[in-house]
Amino acid sequence: MITRNLVVLLACMNLAVALWWFAHESPVASPPPSLESGVGGLVLLGEAEAPAPADAAELAGVPLPMPDSPVCLSLGPFGTPAELRAAMNALTPLAARIQYREVPATQVRGYRVFLPASGSREQALAAARQLAARGVRDYYVVTAGDQENTVSLGLFNELDNAEKRREEIAAQGFSARLEPRTEQATQWWIDLVGDAGLDWSAALGQPRDIEARSGECD
Repeated sequence: MITRNLVVLLACMNLAVALWWFAHESPVASPPPSLESGVGGLVLLGEAEAPAPADAAELAGVPLPMPDSPVCLSLGPFGTPAELRAAMNALTPLAARIQYREVPATQVRGYRVFLPASGSREQALAAARQLAARGVRDYYVVTAGDQENTVSLGLFNELDNAEKRREEIAAQGFSARLEPRTEQATQWWIDLVGDAGLDWSAALGQPRDIEARSGECD
């Protein structure tokens, strides 16, 4: 009996809920109040449009106008990409035109002092024994390669030290030679067009190893 009454009660409740949803009307949202003239509306962060990307010309910057009396210079050499990059950053705002170029070069990496090659290894060893007999130290006989059968008397970074060593050996009666040690390397030069008053040296911090070569402006 109790179970039947519960079933009838639940059925009546479901029927009442269905009738309420059928007769229910969604409320109409009232429009927001009008804004005064010149006052912008509220925009959610997610609704805001992304700003347009900057134009390429704006990112690159506008070059200086061509001067009335242009001067064309080649500055260099720059020995490393870092030196080149720093110079380009310093000079670009001061130039009407600027570019860089890469060139192969031979660089001096020190100096060597030596006795010229003998006719055989035995002769080179005999020369080394003569050096030792006269109190000369720090030498060795080269037994292979381009300098075979020469007697090396030292490698030096500074020319003054190499010349001093050669004079010491010459004082012992030996004809020592001095040669620079070179290797192939890469250098960079900057070509620019600027005004006659352009002080490139000040812009680069008064560099000691950079020179300027004047050229014809195309």
